[in-house]
Amino acid sequence: MDLQELKLFLKIDDNEEDELIEGLQLAAEEYLTNAGIKKDYSKGLYKLAIKILVSHHYENRAVETTGRNVSKIAYGLDTILIQLKYSQGDVI
Repeated sequence: MDLQELKLFLKIDDNEEDELIEGLQLAAEEYLTNAGIKKDYSKGLYKLAIKILVSHHYENRAVETTGRNVSKIAYGLDTILIQLKYSQGDVI
């Protein structure tokens, strides 16, 4: 996925945090790989999962403790991961 596509999703116009966003993309890809999902940017759900993960980690960079303000990744990501995992046939 190209950096501009991620920046469009994040609504970022400048280039100040490009390196951070690219690092978050790599971490999101690793997360999906560790979840048993093959890297496949031809699948819309894979790209959406990357965008959700990058967005979540970009917007929640502050250290949080327990309590009402702890942010969770959207429930929808769980459903996307399940669909990606089982639509690939043999998982990693």
